[in-house]
Amino acid sequence: MGDLIQVQKLHQHIWMPDHLQREMGQFNIFPIMNTPGNFVNCQPYNRKGFYKISLLTGHTRLYYADKNMEFKDSALLFSNPNIPYSWEDIGEGQTGYYCIFTEGFFDERQQIREYPVFKPGNNPLFELSASQVPEVSAVFQRMLEEIDSDFEYKYDVLRNLALELIYMALKMKPATSIPYADSNGPIRIATLFSELLERQFPIESPNQSMKLRFPAEYADHLSIHINHLNRSLKKVTGQTTSQLIASRIMQEARILLQHTNWNISEIGRSLGFEELSHFINFFKKNEVLTPKHFRNHHS
Repeated sequence: MGDLIQVQKLHQHIWMPDHLQREMGQFNIFPIMNTPGNFVNCQPYNRKGFYKISLLTGHTRLYYADKNMEFKDSALLFSNPNIPYSWEDIGEGQTGYYCIFTEGFFDERQQIREYPVFKPGNNPLFELSASQVPEVSAVFQRMLEEIDSDFEYKYDVLRNLALELIYMALKMKPATSIPYADSNGPIRIATLFSELLERQFPIESPNQSMKLRFPAEYADHLSIHINHLNRSLKKVTGQTTSQLIASRIMQEARILLQHTNWNISEIGRSLGFEELSHFINFFKKNEVLTPKHFRNHHS
């Protein structure tokens, strides 16, 4: 512990240009190494708002929103922070690279969310030919070399390299989404919905608020029609999308009322209610007691 404190103090006294301080933590790159098991659930960066570009090699099955895609050799995958995904290695092991970055890593002229490869509803997977793999690999290798360099403007170079990967993909034809016998659509959609819902919590500050509040917002992020989402959830859980969201909001509301000293207006706003009266009516409908009476009863 003492060594860690000394290192932290050392970093506090190291001067570096403002633009480097700002951009550290907004971009990183990693190699994909063979790991035990063959199923990778790719969620570590979603809560932090990271976009991700991956080079995947080997026979792979990808689960993205409610889509299932499969490729046998190599592909580029583009993922945004709002859509959970995972992949299953069905070959002898997967290798490659992935880079992650925030939306703020790019300036206003390069609004990363507006590129088709990151938009919900568009296909994020681009299969690579044998001749394209070395070209794409070389870009990731340059990223690895650049991020370890002491060049003052290395993040400008890394920005350009990330854009190069995007432009390369836009010139390609995306991989086709294919169904297969092992897929259970409603269960998969219910699982993805649950993951998105849980990522709205916990609420840790009165200044924090739910980003996804209504059923249509979840459907948009999963790139499916709201009716399809409702049917799937009803089939799997027996409840509607609205009921599931309301149940989870009530769970969080009870926690905040019992374990924080935030006022009721702050709790309501953090849970997506712009008007205090709307939160009180919602809570009373589901709990019988008002938020104030509930807090007094459980204090």
